[in-house]
Amino acid sequence: MVPEPDAAKAEAHFERAMEVAQAQQAKSWELRAAISMARLWRDQGKAQQARELLAPVYGWVTEGFDTLDLREAKALLDSLAS
Repeated sequence: MVPEPDAAKAEAHFERAMEVAQAQQAKSWELRAAISMARLWRDQGKAQQARELLAPVYGWVTEGFDTLDLREAKALLDSLAS
């Protein structure tokens, strides 16, 4: 578990990373930031929020499902669903 002040800082950085990625239309970086944020939220007991964040980002993917980032996103989404 990440200490609360560190978790708040991490959350702010992940949020900023997603904003920058969206502005630059850098979908792979947006996915990576969303995975990191979703993991943090999962570890904080916020599984529903984590799923609501990650699912739409993963949903725009149409190919490349064998890449490490997409496999990790899918595994995380599956774990959040249970």
